[in-house]
Amino acid sequence: MFRNQYDTDVTTWSPAGRLFQVEYAMEAVKQGSAAIGLRSKTHVVLASVNKASSELSSHQKKIFKVDDHIGVAIAGLTADGRVLSRYMRNECINYSYTYESPLPVGRLVVQLADKAQVCTQRSWKRPYGVGLLVGGLDESGAHLYYNCPSGNYFEYQAFAIGSRSQAAKTYLERKFESFMDSSRENLIKDALFALRETLQGEKMTSSICTISILGAGEAFHVLDQETVQRLINEFEIVGEEPPADEAAAPDAEAAAEAATEGAAPDQGAAPMDI
Repeated sequence: MFRNQYDTDVTTWSPAGRLFQVEYAMEAVKQGSAAIGLRSKTHVVLASVNKASSELSSHQKKIFKVDDHIGVAIAGLTADGRVLSRYMRNECINYSYTYESPLPVGRLVVQLADKAQVCTQRSWKRPYGVGLLVGGLDESGAHLYYNCPSGNYFEYQAFAIGSRSQAAKTYLERKFESFMDSSRENLIKDALFALRETLQGEKMTSSICTISILGAGEAFHVLDQETVQRLINEFEIVGEEPPADEAAAPDAEAAAEAATEGAAPDQGAAPMDI
C-alpha cells in the first residue's frame, strides 16, 4: 500500500515499520543461485550451484577462501560478495599479524554484520545485495553462520540460501539431527543431495556445482571437478537417493517458491550476474 512512497530511501520507515530497501536486498539473495552449508563436530561443507548467464560465458565464482580455517559461500550479487570476502580476508590477516593466532569465526561474523548494518542507516549507502554462508573452525569447534543484508546473523547446523533453496532446506531439516556425528564423506554426500534438490530435475554433474570443505587437520579448499564427479557417481551407483515420496514434497515446495518469487534468475535476471 505504502511501498511506492517509502521505498526511495533506505533510512525511511514505512508506517508499517518496514525498510523496503533492505527487503529488496534480501530479495536479491533469493534470486541468486543456490548455496548450501552444513557442519559436523569437526568439518564444515559449503556447496553452490554454478549458473552461467549465457552459454557463451563462464559461471561466476560463488565460494571464496577467507583463511585456512574460514570460507564463505554467497548467493545474490556476486560483486558485493567479492568485496565482502576481501574485507573478511583483510580482517583475518590483520588479526593474525597482531595476535599471532587465527581470528575466531564468531568475532569475524559480528564484524561483518556490523559492516552490513551501517548500510541500512546511511542515506548515501545501499544495503549489500548478497547473503553469505560463513563456515569456519576454531578452538570451540566447527561453525556455520548466515549473514543477512539487514545486518542480522544466525548460527545454523545446516542452511540453504538462494533460488529454489526451500527444497534443499526441506532435505536438510529431515537429516540435520545426524550431521553432528557425520563423517567427512557423509557430510559431502548430504551436501550433494541437498544441492540436487535445487536443480529441479536437472542432471547433477561436477560442472554445475562447487564443493568445498574444511575441518580438523584440513585447511579450507575447493574439491576439484574430477573428485566431485567421482563422488556423484559413487553415490548414484549405491542408490542412496531419497525415496520418491520424500522427494516429491521438496519439488512441490520448490515449485510454489518459484511461483511466488517470479522468474528464475537465469530467465529474468538483470545484466549483473547474481
